Amino acid sequence: MLASESILRSHHHHHNHHHLNQSQQQQQHTKQFNDSIYKQQVVHDAVDSNELARNTSVNAFNLSHPIVPSPTNVNARDNDIVNVKCKNSGALSTDENRATSTKQLHTLKDKTDKMNSNSMNCLIVSHPNADSEKFIRECVGEIIKSAVFAGTNRSNKVVQWHSPEELRELFDFKLKNAGESKETLFDLLQKTIDFSVKTGHPYFINQLYSGLDPYALIGQWLTDALNPSVYTYEVAPVFTLMEEEVLSEMRRIVGFPNQGYGDGIFCPGGSIANGYAISCARFHKSPNSKKHGLFGSKRQIIFTSEDSHYSVEKLAMFMGMGSENVCKIKTNKFGKVDIEDLEKQIKKCISENCEPMMISATSGTTVLGAFDDLNSVADLCKQYEMWMHVDAAWGGGALMSPKYRHLLNGIERADSVTWNPHKMLTASQQCSTFLTRHKDILSQCHSTNATYLFQKDKFYDTSYDTGDKHIQCGRRADVFKFWFMWKAKGTKGLEEHVNQLFKMSEFLTNQIRERSGFELVLENPECTNISFWYVPPSLRGMERNDKFHSELHKVAPKIKEAMIKKGSMMVTYQPLHNLPNFFRIVLQNSCLTESDMIYFLDEIETLGNNL
Repeated sequence: MLASESILRSHHHHHNHHHLNQSQQQQQHTKQFNDSIYKQQVVHDAVDSNELARNTSVNAFNLSHPIVPSPTNVNARDNDIVNVKCKNSGALSTDENRATSTKQLHTLKDKTDKMNSNSMNCLIVSHPNADSEKFIRECVGEIIKSAVFAGTNRSNKVVQWHSPEELRELFDFKLKNAGESKETLFDLLQKTIDFSVKTGHPYFINQLYSGLDPYALIGQWLTDALNPSVYTYEVAPVFTLMEEEVLSEMRRIVGFPNQGYGDGIFCPGGSIANGYAISCARFHKSPNSKKHGLFGSKRQIIFTSEDSHYSVEKLAMFMGMGSENVCKIKTNKFGKVDIEDLEKQIKKCISENCEPMMISATSGTTVLGAFDDLNSVADLCKQYEMWMHVDAAWGGGALMSPKYRHLLNGIERADSVTWNPHKMLTASQQCSTFLTRHKDILSQCHSTNATYLFQKDKFYDTSYDTGDKHIQCGRRADVFKFWFMWKAKGTKGLEEHVNQLFKMSEFLTNQIRERSGFELVLENPECTNISFWYVPPSLRGMERNDKFHSELHKVAPKIKEAMIKKGSMMVTYQPLHNLPNFFRIVLQNSCLTESDMIYFLDEIETLGNNL
């Protein structure tokens, strides 16, 4: 399983020496390139501003709204306004009246200018204007330069680590009575970028989200610029229809009958999506629960594996069902739910006069990336008349690939599915969906018919007013970034993205198998999270007993501390059941290459070799 250590060490030293020289050159080149681009943009913006100042009043309206026309152009536009008024009303037909109207417009302009000049001392309106446009452009330019490009450059650090005490000294967090200058705000923007973790960096492999998709980023920015709330068609027409299309296509890909018949919603995270599953399952089992709550039915039990996401238990607590009514089922050595133990616990539940309400299966567990046997779960749900939910928040992305969707065989039999495009598919956070085969259950379960929003006598088809299905009122248009990304890449592009992730995970797994001092937790990981131990030379000769495991347990935290303080990469670690701490590299950034995989192992070995 392990390769020659001397050969690997030789490669390791050569690789690191090459990487450092290359990194220094690349960092200097990148800085020069980014500064050059930024200076060109500043010059371009200055030329644009001068051009607009010289232009006619019509072109002046290209600036951010609202804007007061410049004095050199005010007469032409004022005369146009006066002419329109004369034509429509006949009230201003003489030159004297025209002059009077023009004077009034100048007076109005002077008052507006005075108000704007005093705004820094009294009111800074929450509205873009000509003054804020320059600042917006400067800030966006800095974000593009420092966060988007420099922040994702392999030669730069993933994080500049500082303790909380140090960071409070370096960064002005205090809120004050008076506002700050634009220069101070720009400095704070730069420091925010500098001191933040660059989650789009290729070497951020710490969580079940990473990468910085350019199309998703554009979508995120436009969403914030438009600032919609998707609850009625009248306030969010484009995003309402966009959600309908995306959710319908996702249900079709899941495999729900009749080309994805059913319903779905975007949620603020996979945890809340799992909460929707509990809510729908409870209503499905006991419709009176909507009115009578927990007093309207028997004690209802949720079944899920001991390796499932903690949100199942947390949302059961939040909804008043209690953690004792979440039955944790044993997992086998591969991290999958034990079907025999599951049925045993269901029968026990019935014998205690409780009602088995739902099974929450997992497709892609958080730590090991295990996929539960969904067909066996579906058989039990059918036999005992239970709601079947699949938490595919992480592993759902594999559905995009014909090569890997077999991992989720049986998902088409589920009553509901959680699927987070911000995980394996790398849409920007947050982007989470809840999908169900039951067309009306979300409305039946959650609607309150608030008349100030969901009037039934509107002039359009109110079935497009989707807000009453949600437990939220105000809700971000999380759909756009994913829709825009999907439009750019196509379904085929998303498939290739997923295939690349699995290809790199297989390469990394093989490297770990062959490398001295590295040992896999699972010999054949199913998903793209790869769990392993690094055993430093000082422990390799020890007997594998409790003392060995106790010492090994300390290794991963020490290496993690060193890599964070160095800023070289970020990878998480954790224990599981009776296993000592192990590393978990999570791959969902399709820009990663075989060289990156080798770098990860080289860096861990470098940081842990002398422990």
